[in-house]
Amino acid sequence: MGKIRRRAATALALAAALAWAAGAALANSDPLAGVLSTPGAAGLGAAWRFERSPYRGAGTRVDLVPLYLYEGEYAYLHAYRVGLKLDAGARHRFDVFLSHRFEGFPYDRIPQSLAGMAERQPGLDFGASYELRGDWGAAYAEVLGDAIGASHGRELRLGYKYEWRSGRLRLRPHATLALRNARLNNYYYGVLPAEASSLRPAYEPGAGVNGQLGLYGAYALTERWRLLAGLGATRWSQGVRASPIVNPRFETSAALGLLYEFSPEHETWPEKRPLLLRLYTGRASECDVAKVVRLVCTSTDTPDQTRVVAAEFGRPFVERLNGWPFDVVGYLGLLRHRERGVQPDVWQLNAYMKGIWYGFPWRERLMTRIGLGVGASYAHGVPLLELRDQQKNGRNTSRLLNYLDPTIDFSLGDLLGVRSLKRTFLGLGVSHRSGIFATSQLLGNVSGGSNYIYSYVEWEM
Repeated sequence: MGKIRRRAATALALAAALAWAAGAALANSDPLAGVLSTPGAAGLGAAWRFERSPYRGAGTRVDLVPLYLYEGEYAYLHAYRVGLKLDAGARHRFDVFLSHRFEGFPYDRIPQSLAGMAERQPGLDFGASYELRGDWGAAYAEVLGDAIGASHGRELRLGYKYEWRSGRLRLRPHATLALRNARLNNYYYGVLPAEASSLRPAYEPGAGVNGQLGLYGAYALTERWRLLAGLGATRWSQGVRASPIVNPRFETSAALGLLYEFSPEHETWPEKRPLLLRLYTGRASECDVAKVVRLVCTSTDTPDQTRVVAAEFGRPFVERLNGWPFDVVGYLGLLRHRERGVQPDVWQLNAYMKGIWYGFPWRERLMTRIGLGVGASYAHGVPLLELRDQQKNGRNTSRLLNYLDPTIDFSLGDLLGVRSLKRTFLGLGVSHRSGIFATSQLLGNVSGGSNYIYSYVEWEM
């Protein structure tokens, strides 16, 4: 398991450097393509996935998928997919991407049919796709291969989708044929000889073709809020349906989510949007993030006294939202965990959107801001604080986790009476990684996380 996750970490980190969820079967197969209204926009939200497990006796899976979205001209992040794209005119599109595969054994409730078997992990695929568009809809071909050495499997998807719009409503029905090789099916739905029993003979499903139908929808509640939903049904190949660990019925899935869009095109900036630079250093804390924010617990006394240093770049997305003293800023940062010789130091990439409120009565004399950032954090190794916490509780670890960044700061220029430093801020914050209470397969079903209390300086460049 550790080897697989290390390979996944490397692959995702490379993808991030280059730049919902009704399941892995949706179309170019990406259901989030086109949800954001303009290039350069970003979005935050969450979706619940409900899926009848293909495994015998496993029931229905319920999974939370954090929705982190960014739509650039050539690069994109769509929750569980990150990629590069090229639109060649109005009719042709080419993509290369990394995508999470929502397959694998249940984590917290193992049915009798799988008892005693080696765990099958969710996958990470490297893929490439071509899409041909016209008034009749869009046809696509997509090739995927295991990027982390879990299944060593490959898959070819051939599909069709049609986009229908009426006012605020978008509907996208789709149909897909998925040609899967023997390695992919054998890994997830086969039984090894060492795993065989009197009720579960050794079995290899071999290669096969799945048929998939679905409907994806999005409804604009307001200019920025989107309601997302999806339905899907998969008919597995004969070989998979005959497996002693597989339920031979149709696999059905549904998803329901809510997304908020941050679009810089909706706001007029008096000048070119500034670039922000933020530098900070901090120390590990065993205090809960909510207790730190409430100043109930602020101790940084930990067994190993681990620390972090980081640099982040920010770009404002929305200024004075609805006329309120509230801005939205996007940040991308690189953080270094100083593990003090207990284990090798760890690099971490953070990407998040941050709401900043500055409506205090004294703001004209001393600009004071409170902020809350929400996004994703990816570490190339599991930080020591998280490793010990998860080992103590007997839980998974994951390199990809949800990220929170609560802060408070004030203007250094206002404090010193120096006008040129008015947009330079000194402050305190908490760098927090967590798995959202083990509710998300995408985040490794992690419960718990880590907190670092830090001080920082931020200025406009």
